[in-house]
Amino acid sequence: MSWFLSIPLTLSLVGGLGCLGLGARVIWRSLRAIDRLHVDLADVHAGTTARLSGTYPAEVQPLVTDLNALLTARDERVIRAAARAADMAHGLKTPLAVLARDADLVAAHDPALAVSLGAQVSRMARQIDHHLSQARMVAAGTAAGLRAPLVPAVSGLFRALERLHADRRIALARDIADDHAVRCAPEDLDEMLGNLLDNACTWCRSRVHVASTLVDAQLIVTVDDDGDGVEASMVPRVLQRGGRADERVPGTGLGLAIVQDLAELYGGTLTLERSPLGGLRVRLALPAAPAPPADRPA
Repeated sequence: MSWFLSIPLTLSLVGGLGCLGLGARVIWRSLRAIDRLHVDLADVHAGTTARLSGTYPAEVQPLVTDLNALLTARDERVIRAAARAADMAHGLKTPLAVLARDADLVAAHDPALAVSLGAQVSRMARQIDHHLSQARMVAAGTAAGLRAPLVPAVSGLFRALERLHADRRIALARDIADDHAVRCAPEDLDEMLGNLLDNACTWCRSRVHVASTLVDAQLIVTVDDDGDGVEASMVPRVLQRGGRADERVPGTGLGLAIVQDLAELYGGTLTLERSPLGGLRVRLALPAAPAPPADRPA
């Protein structure tokens, strides 16, 4: 009789142990998924990916879906705000350019008025540039997952500069790997390289060379020219807004300062040194664009 009574107890014990094992497995899977979620969120925060990827257990997947929807909505709001700020800034630049020209025209007749107009135009230009930089700073935080390849950007700028400086017959050369790309908005890469290459073409004698090298997680872009270069004592000045190495050459003195601001927004740096060609070498370091993340196993 006791043997027959022990059968249900044994079955209950086995069933209970099975339920405990199943529950432990569910808890283990959930904890493992939370660990993966923590790693994925760290990647999003670091900017190496834009979204949480991969397949998660059913217990965690709704949270992942909601987080991705939140990231998408945030990026869309930031992009719209940055676009509006950029549109406003570009819309104001033309009237400011006209005012600056008018200030030059009245200088011969009323120098005091010309100085006053010039000061106000400069002040407005600085304000516009400041607020546009702030918009870019926010947008740079949403740059995860973006890839801006170097070769197409440099090729397009070379074509434009060859037309712009056709009378000087500048030799433009590049040494860039086809797969080299940086983690930033393509339009910001165009602006950075455009300023650097235009500056190099302005000051060179006949040669400009662009190269890129991958160093750890950064892509180093060097722009060399064979001009006179910049004295070490002048480097801080030319990196300041409005600072120029030669006041006799037309320009705003904002080019290198804008590049430096943009580089810093993306976690990069800008340095100036003597070029092997004899002129200036500008070294732009930016985070290299990572390969698309592979899905991790569930």
